[in-house]
Amino acid sequence: MKVGIIMGGVSSERDVSLMTGQEMIKNLDRKYQAVPIVLNSKAELIDKVKGIDVALLALHGAFGEDGTIQGTLDTLGIPYTGSGILSSSLCMNKLLTKKIVKCEGFATADWLLMQAGSAYDVDQIGAALGFPLVIKPNAGGSSIGVQLVHHAESLETALQEAFSYDTEILIEQYIQGDEITCSILNGQMLPVLSIKPKGEFFDYSSKYEDGGADEVVIELPESILQQVRRTALGVYKAVQCSVYARIDMILHQGVPYVIEVNTLPGLTKNSLLPKSAQAAGISYSELLTQIIEISLQEHTRQPIHGELVK
Repeated sequence: MKVGIIMGGVSSERDVSLMTGQEMIKNLDRKYQAVPIVLNSKAELIDKVKGIDVALLALHGAFGEDGTIQGTLDTLGIPYTGSGILSSSLCMNKLLTKKIVKCEGFATADWLLMQAGSAYDVDQIGAALGFPLVIKPNAGGSSIGVQLVHHAESLETALQEAFSYDTEILIEQYIQGDEITCSILNGQMLPVLSIKPKGEFFDYSSKYEDGGADEVVIELPESILQQVRRTALGVYKAVQCSVYARIDMILHQGVPYVIEVNTLPGLTKNSLLPKSAQAAGISYSELLTQIIEISLQEHTRQPIHGELVK
């Protein structure tokens, strides 16, 4: 089976994607034929995927996690790994994800959305959400452009920085607590990891540099673990994820607050999902095999037009 490992892309997360792709190539089971596919533009995709049997997506950000490449591959009839068009595009938009999370009855930090060119008042923002604040691009990942703002004097600069990555910015109330992440594979939650960054928060360097954060399996009290599991699996289902995903949370006074949903979480050597899988006794190579096999099963289960889905 020819497995096209699609990496690179056109988003701000290109470097992370290339790291993920290289790690996949290194660990892919030899029963597959690895076909490295590095994208430098959107136009290259159709020609470069000719002849592959399945696309193993190592992309992140725009044209990777936002449903665009998923739609193109669907049109070409090429199975791909991970969630489909709807879930991918939905989870890429942090605002829509938070609205669904809140509607489903799960906790998430209060927020405001700001669009480029819109007027705003720093004092009003502070009065509405208080400080500290988390500033992040609405459709971004890998903590690129994310900033923690403690005072009103720093807000203007932080907003300008975030707007260099996106035309919509999410301003969130900062929730003080313990950061955890819940990896889900085939509808089952893997061991929960605790994240303790060496810096002020879990930024880009904390995520991808060696020793940037302490990431270990956490033993939670049973009552809290049940809340975390119910939240992670409930959100996974609500936003219609499939195959695998990662739900990031903050534990505040025993309550899990959902930060975001990652439909194509990083799979570099320092990434969280492989660590969680390893804690469950699943090697990196076996993780890739399961992702490919489950994705192929999901692809063959897709309902045809007009089929009644219960």
